[in-house]
Amino acid sequence: MASRRDFGHTCRSPYVSRKPITQMEKNRLEAFSDGVLAIIITIMVLELKVPHGEDLAALVPLWPVYLSYVLSFLYVGIYWNNHHHMLHAARRVNGTVLWANLHLLFWLSLLPFTTGWMGENHFGRWPTALYGINLLLCAVAYVLLQIALVRYQGTQSPLAIALGNDVKGKISPVFYLAGFALAVLDHPHIGAIFYGFVALLWLVPDRRMERLAVAAREQREE
Repeated sequence: MASRRDFGHTCRSPYVSRKPITQMEKNRLEAFSDGVLAIIITIMVLELKVPHGEDLAALVPLWPVYLSYVLSFLYVGIYWNNHHHMLHAARRVNGTVLWANLHLLFWLSLLPFTTGWMGENHFGRWPTALYGINLLLCAVAYVLLQIALVRYQGTQSPLAIALGNDVKGKISPVFYLAGFALAVLDHPHIGAIFYGFVALLWLVPDRRMERLAVAAREQREE
């Protein structure tokens, strides 16, 4: 007579995946994040209205809208690039990482709104100030995601070592706050320049991204 253990073994479905749950969660996290970021860019470009005039002069009044779109497109692209490299170097994720990632996506998903408000009002005082707060909260959320990943991977993990001393991540909030303060003090165009400077700062090749790529290769080889 077959024992209960034998019965349980024989009834196990051959179609049950042997893939670790943590790896599945990581792949789903990456796919979901990529989809959300793609939708964010799509929403922003759909907000661009076609001018009624047929000459180039019709585009001139819309320059703040186009400029705000370019700025936010750069930011979303920067976050996507850094997010991709960081998760690629991570071996596994947990619930804390999932929620930290959702927290980041929440603030990024508000960029189409703050971008549109700032552009439609020609970089006005409060729209530009709110845009700076949005950027600041995105930066804070990204740091929290980094912390959650490093804690779960381990402080001596290749990911933690590759991230190292995040100088850009530390100085960026300072410029966001400075831009916000300038906007509130009725110098929104100067504040917007501060936001643009941070974007250009992140466009400069980051050696940490190279280290993250190496860390990802080491993870695959183990």
